[in-house]
Amino acid sequence: MGATQKTGALGESFAAEYYKSKDYEIVARNYHSRYGEIDVIAENDFYVVFCEVKTRSVKAIERPASSVGRAKIKKLTLTAMKYLSENDRDKQPRFDVFELWQSGGEIVKFELIEGAFQGEDFSGSYDVF
Repeated sequence: MGATQKTGALGESFAAEYYKSKDYEIVARNYHSRYGEIDVIAENDFYVVFCEVKTRSVKAIERPASSVGRAKIKKLTLTAMKYLSENDRDKQPRFDVFELWQSGGEIVKFELIEGAFQGEDFSGSYDVF
């Protein structure tokens, strides 16, 4: 496993544990479809959350979420729609972006952006902040 993969796995594990600590059940990690991948899918009594996890070094210039652009949002949305078509859920879908900063293999800061974007918004601009 390369350094980038290790960093990504570290962030995804941290995000999954965070959701668990907030009484979410982790129903899938690294869910794949032909459209792309969703890092973490979590559920509570109200939401099914599709979470994109972005981990960067504390020395990074841009925020981790800045890499979630229009093309990535479309892939996440299509993958979430595939998941929902295969798994009957009556909960509100929500798209989160989990930003993490690491140093020396340790998470030193994080921010969860709940409802970072609307999945059905395929036109216009996309803003994750």
